[in-house]
Amino acid sequence: MRTFAIAASVAALALSLAGPASADPIIIKFSHVVATDTPKGKASEKFKELAEKYTGGKVKIEVYPNSTLYKDKEELEALQLGSVQMLAPSNSKFGPLGIREFEVFDLPYILPDLKTLRKVTEGPLGARLLKLLEPKGITGLAYWDNGFKQMSANKKLVAPNDYQGVKFRIQSSRVLQAQFKALGSLPQVMAFSEVYQALQTGVVDGQENTWSNIYTQKMHEVQKYITETNHGYIGYVVIVNKKFWDDLPADIRDQLSKAMKEATDFNNAQSQKENDDALAEIKKSGKSEIIKLTPEQDEAMRKAMEPVYKDAAGRVGQPLIDEFLKESKSTTN
Repeated sequence: MRTFAIAASVAALALSLAGPASADPIIIKFSHVVATDTPKGKASEKFKELAEKYTGGKVKIEVYPNSTLYKDKEELEALQLGSVQMLAPSNSKFGPLGIREFEVFDLPYILPDLKTLRKVTEGPLGARLLKLLEPKGITGLAYWDNGFKQMSANKKLVAPNDYQGVKFRIQSSRVLQAQFKALGSLPQVMAFSEVYQALQTGVVDGQENTWSNIYTQKMHEVQKYITETNHGYIGYVVIVNKKFWDDLPADIRDQLSKAMKEATDFNNAQSQKENDDALAEIKKSGKSEIIKLTPEQDEAMRKAMEPVYKDAAGRVGQPLIDEFLKESKSTTN
């Protein structure tokens, strides 16, 4: 009996010297609505790789692409409830949440090029917009590019009149509604994951998107024409549940922030390449005719969309619109 007691004591001492069992990793569920082979899809996987590396396995990132966990309309509520920890929704998604200022990104032709975009997203203006998310229980970590939007439909879209009566799928955005109404179209809010089938079955006639989204979702296979307009921008804000983020140990937050910075650089470098490659593949497929506008046609489109700015000013605020326009002018001058 005495021998058994000594053995038990030795075993207990060995366990105490070995220290406590290693803690379970912190799980971060990262949900998004696009394909894995898009800029956002690849960047989320890059963030997973870097985050797990920099935290030494203390954090495990579970990436759920292509709306496998939540669809467009569900994901923000899921984040606020803590059912998912990280998302990368498009800027348009924050308007319905009551943060109207993000709708400024949807205004047609407000961001003429990537240089202007970087000045906004990497400067004080971009940081100020992220702070607006906090009262909603959301922390904004980074801006990720997708690219500039093109118009597609089963009829040629060259002049503003061509848009009359065309049913267009849009994201939930008052600005985008106003944009298509200004063109005489019929905007219809629809989840991204439902667009291909809606185009295929004729529920909607057309849509606007980046080349990479059009190609990876095979929209070009069910649209006869794509007009190269570059009229709008699609970007994402990588966000986390604020309480979850604030409750993380400071060193873990720092390591995750480092991983996010590198994943952001990776995403933004990839974005233009992915769009260029997608355009080349769409041309090669021969399934959609690509239409390029003349300078006169482009100017007519810009003029037709001018009323959208007046419509948005009451919600977004004219001062914010003016700040964006000022950045555009200072970049192009």
